[in-house]
Formats: sequence, C-alpha cells, structure tokens
Amino acid sequence: MSKRYVIALDQGTTSSRAVLVDARGRVVDQVRRPFPQVYPQPGWVEHRPEDILSSQLGALTELLVRGGLTPGEIDGIGITNQRETTLVWDRATGRPIANAIVWQCRRTAPIIERLCGDPAVADDVRARTGLVPDAYFSASKIRWLLDSVPGAQERAEAGDLAFGTVDSWLVWSLTGGRAHVTDPTNASRTMLYNIHEGRWDTRLLELFDIPSAMMPEVRPSASLFGATANTSVPQGIPICSVVGDQQSALFGQCCFTAGQAKNTYGTGCFLLMHTGHEACVSHNNLVTTIAASAPGARRTEYALEGSVFVAGALIQWLRDELGVIRSADEAEALARSVPDTGGVYVVPAFTGLGAPWWDPDARGAIFGLTRGTTRAHLVRAALEALAYQMSDLCRAMQDDAGARIDTLNVDGGASANDFLMQFQSDILRTPVRRPRNVETTALGAAYLAGLTTGFWRSTDELQRLRADDDVFTPAMPQERVETLLAGWAEAVRRTRTNA
Repeated sequence: MSKRYVIALDQGTTSSRAVLVDARGRVVDQVRRPFPQVYPQPGWVEHRPEDILSSQLGALTELLVRGGLTPGEIDGIGITNQRETTLVWDRATGRPIANAIVWQCRRTAPIIERLCGDPAVADDVRARTGLVPDAYFSASKIRWLLDSVPGAQERAEAGDLAFGTVDSWLVWSLTGGRAHVTDPTNASRTMLYNIHEGRWDTRLLELFDIPSAMMPEVRPSASLFGATANTSVPQGIPICSVVGDQQSALFGQCCFTAGQAKNTYGTGCFLLMHTGHEACVSHNNLVTTIAASAPGARRTEYALEGSVFVAGALIQWLRDELGVIRSADEAEALARSVPDTGGVYVVPAFTGLGAPWWDPDARGAIFGLTRGTTRAHLVRAALEALAYQMSDLCRAMQDDAGARIDTLNVDGGASANDFLMQFQSDILRTPVRRPRNVETTALGAAYLAGLTTGFWRSTDELQRLRADDDVFTPAMPQERVETLLAGWAEAVRRTRTNA
C-alpha cells in the first residue's frame, strides 16, 4: 500500500515553495522557486502575477515528479501565502489587469490619508476591521488599481473583474477559474472585512468605492476550496486549506488556545498571540486579526499581532554594512566569547520604533561605547537588542490581552541561535520553545488541510508530533534582569524624538 502525504504550497514574497509532509508531521521533501521583484518607482513594489503562478505551479510539479507521486497519494493541498498583496483580474479571460501590488508598497498612502484622515473615520475602520488604517492593507491598493487602469471601475461595477489576495489568485488558477474564494485570515487583512460579523463590510466597500461583485467568497480556513483542474498540474487533488502566512505559523506552532503565542524571527519579528473567541482591542497600536481554526469551529477565533521592525536585518547590517562579522553563524560564537556587552546597548531604530513606543522619527543609536569595546561586545549587544525589543512587544501584548504569555513558541532564521533564545527566555522570564521542525508556516497549512480530510484526527494528535522540541528556561537572576532592562529602557528613552 502506497504512502499518503499532504502538500503545503507556501507562496512568499520572494519565492514559492511546495512542501511534502507525511503523517508524522515531517517534511519529506520541498522545492523552492524564486521569482523577481518589480520596482517601477521608489517606494513601489510589484509582482508579475504570472511569475507568482508559474513559480508555484513549477514547484508543485517538480515536487510530484521527483518523488514519483501520483494524485492518489496526495491527501490534500494546503495553501499559505504572503498577505495583503493585491491582484485584480478579468473573470472571463483570467488575465490580471495589472501587476500585483505587494504588501510592502507605499504608493497608496495618499489614498489612506484622503479617505481615512478624519479621526472618526479611522476609528470606525479600526472598530470594524481591527486594523490601523494604512497603505499596508489591500483596500487602498484595490482603489489605486481601479483608478489607474482605464475602464477598470466600470468593468468592476459590471461584475467583470475579480479581486483577490495571493491565495485567491492561486485557487482560481489551480481550479481553472471554478473557485473565487478566500479565507477569514486573509480577508481580515484587506481592511474591508468586518471581523466581528464575519462578512465583507458594506460601509467600508462604500468608503473605498469598491464594487461588492469583485469580492471572493469567504470560506473557513480548513475546508474544501476546490480541486486542481489546471492543465499544468495533475488533476483532481483537493485544496483543503487556505491561510495567511503568519496565522499559518501560529497554527503550525500548535497555538490553538487563548494565551498561546509565537514569534517569528525574520528580517523583522512577527508576534501573534491567540486570544480565543475575544477580539481584543489594542491600546498599544497592535493589530487585532482572525486566527485560523480547526474544522468544525463554531465561533471565530482571534489573535493580537505586533511587529518589531528590525530583527535579523540588524545582524545583516553588522555583516554587510559594517563588516563586523562574516556570516550570521559567527554572531553566536562572538557573543559567547565575552561575559556581557560591557555596558553597550544597540537600539536598532533604523526605520523608527514600533510598539509600544510608536516613534516613527526615532533613529538607531549605540550607547555605552568605551575604549575597551570590542566587536564581540557590539555583536552581543545587537543580539540582545532583538530580545529586548521582543520583551517590549510582549509586555504590550500581555497588557492588551490581560493575560500572560506562559511559553513563547519561536521560529524563523534567528531562532537557531541558542545564545539569543536563552537570553530571550531570561529577559522574558518565560520558557521559549523552538520546534525541531522549524517549517511552521508550511506545517500550519498542511495541518489544516490534513484535519479537513481526516489525515490527522485532532489537534491533540498534532500536539503529540512536537515531543522533541527544544525548550529554553529562565536562568538569569531576577536582579540582573531588572538591571539590564533598566539600561535598555534608558537607551530607548535617549533614542526617542518625543521622549
């Protein structure tokens, strides 16, 4: 009898991956296909929709071919994707009307200022969507496309155009145009979805003058979205989950109940905390969003989300701009070569400070330099800065949620650094749990698909697959922690422009 697998399609900002997962939750094989970024003007970021599609279909096909897999051996496909990136295409031909506008693109900031500049309007948008009005989200990107492509508004009003985030575009393409769908985690990032009522919000569609006929049907993250009918891939494989990347990582970390949290250490950091069935209102400018739910969930589940602007990018800066280290791997050994930072603090406010400070005009600084400061002190201070920033963000999130994070689940490139993970645990006074299998974003989509088909029976079974995780527990004396945090707070105070 042949083995069976679940495939996760992980469509990211710079590459598309296809990941093969077995019944024990192990990544058996994966294929990655990079694709180019498009920068038409400063501050503009685009993707060619055909690049997104061809890279994702190519990765899926290669995975199946080199594994000698047949459609009957694939229990289902789960899709996870870069969020907020916006596409509009013709329903009849399937052709996009323009390049996709990527989540990073800032061209639509004037639209947000024009439509949401009134504080009353901004408050209303936030109350309905859980989001701070910003060009980051999809609504203003749709408006820009309808304004900029000749005849687009009229075609949209006639029902001839479809909008979708990347997940919608992939499902539409994989099913041969049979399914125009999305899930609540992606819908909640458009700034057009009422997260409390679970529907596209008429008031917000009117605010941005976006015809409701453009919008995809919203189905639960773990449900049947269609089956493959694209001639470029094998036919008839069911698509059984769709989920935005950060919510997918939350699910992949087995954060299924209120109070559980994960942090992804990437270029920046993404911290998400499951808040159960309560959509917590943030007083620290965090985002309230929808979390992915296992099949059969009767009520919507929510999460708080916050980000640190500069995390892994700080280590890249030490390597690429300063030449202090030759590789990221060298950082851990250097940090361990000295007992402390010698009083040095690095505040990496390269693009301002995020939550809970929210000072966009702050700029990076290094404090406490002496003639005895070495590159080892500087590297250790940089790694510690990642942990301090997360500590600030965790405190803000715990304040908003009214609950303590008992264990911080971690993933992402910098989570491989044992020194950083131990220091993070010490500073938070909280255990830090790192899975042996760090492909948590792909695993989240795979888990949701497998639960939909019965490949896995329950979330309890998924929890048991995590038995071999690495756990870092607090070991630093409390007095030392308080001294270090006081020094960090003073460094931040001196960095802020509005202190």
